[in-house]
Amino acid sequence: MFNKLIIAASLALLSSAAMAADQPYFYAGGDIGNTDFRYGDKETSYGAFGGYQINQNFALEGAYHRLASDSEFGYDIKLDQIAVSAVATIPLSNGFNVFGRLGYSHLSSKANYSDNESYKSSENKPLYGLGVGFAFTPSIMGRLEVQKVAREITNISAGVGFRF
Repeated sequence: MFNKLIIAASLALLSSAAMAADQPYFYAGGDIGNTDFRYGDKETSYGAFGGYQINQNFALEGAYHRLASDSEFGYDIKLDQIAVSAVATIPLSNGFNVFGRLGYSHLSSKANYSDNESYKSSENKPLYGLGVGFAFTPSIMGRLEVQKVAREITNISAGVGFRF
């Protein structure tokens, strides 16, 4: 039910993009957050994003995130994400907005063990998310977002972006 609601809201936001008239611009930023795994582990995440805001309602965005990194008991494990997505935004009053994201996520994991053994894997997954943004100034924005990276992985992050 939740997935259908997300998809319907994203499509509605995307369809309203053609009505908006705003100057396009590029933006870039970074975020920090928390990755929650279904089996109970939580890891600190960080990343960078950049995009092209086509108008006030629609943007295309790329991102890199280190979703998890852990070194204990003779092993070193990392989980990375590279993502490309369409972002649909509804501007609200006083600089606030809400947005939805729909895209593609490439996840790669790498584990190194103390006895020089290593393991690598990767997979491609759909990506969706919801968030709220705030424009501190015309060129500095903040955002809080929840992304569903995979069925068993959810990331919650806070970020700051710069318009140029």
